[in-house]
Amino acid sequence: MSLAIEQLNKNFSFRNGGNTLFFRAGQGGIPFIEINNKQAKATISLQGAHLLDWTPVGEDGVIWLSEDATFAPGKAIRGGIPVCWPWFGTHQNKASFPAHGIARTVSWQVTATQQLSTGETQINFRLEVNLLDEQCQRMWPLATVVEYRITIAKTLRLELTTINNSRQSITIGQALHSYFNVDDITGTTVSGLEGKDYLDKTDNYKRKTQVGAIVIDAEVDRVYLNTSDDAIIENKKRKIIIKKRGSQSTVVWNPWKDVAEKMGDMDKAGYLGMLCVESANVAEDVIRIKAGESHTLAVIYKVEKTG
Repeated sequence: MSLAIEQLNKNFSFRNGGNTLFFRAGQGGIPFIEINNKQAKATISLQGAHLLDWTPVGEDGVIWLSEDATFAPGKAIRGGIPVCWPWFGTHQNKASFPAHGIARTVSWQVTATQQLSTGETQINFRLEVNLLDEQCQRMWPLATVVEYRITIAKTLRLELTTINNSRQSITIGQALHSYFNVDDITGTTVSGLEGKDYLDKTDNYKRKTQVGAIVIDAEVDRVYLNTSDDAIIENKKRKIIIKKRGSQSTVVWNPWKDVAEKMGDMDKAGYLGMLCVESANVAEDVIRIKAGESHTLAVIYKVEKTG
């Protein structure tokens, strides 16, 4: 065990009856956090504060992770819940900058862990751009802090807070890029976005309006705009309910067969068992934060059986 992991365990691990939280060396030498309580279990990578697994008691795993995901320092992980910040997709002005920002490929600091009286396990992370390497600071030279709280229980709660410590307003794009397990993408629908306008990336970003529930029968890559509404992913056996606040965009993505085959970190049939429904502030809905102020994007995931 490395000295860093030993120190993390000394400072933050606990064992309380059937509730445990500990740090271990994960794939590629990246530190992982393992959480088990009476309501759920979870795995989180310190690189990116990236949740890799959330499995409520009595349920199959809710979060999809590619069998061919790459685990290496500085490399994005395919699946889980990446944190996209402070931009989403390709940088508006610098195509050479990494897609989806810098937050998902750097190490985050753990600031607190606790077992709540409700049985939930909570872990707090912090990312200070001023403490990152010079390359990251060149890409985002503004004094900004990101705090991220993950609460593991029968429901999963995520709270991403951006604090602007600079002397000027900042504009950020962001997303909790959640990959969900679905039993069969061809039998999966997404409701809650009916009547909403969206940008269709597969059709040169044309603006369209959603009619009825979303059905996935080809590549889907859409940004739904000006919507704070809940979304529901419905499978044959269960619903995944997504409730959010501080988010005005919802991104829905499945690469389908042809795109998936070109991706080196997605197993050949992986697209059949996954769907991204992301709580975001992107495109026309990017967030402007005044000097000295903050913004929180929060989401709650809940699972209900349908049969």
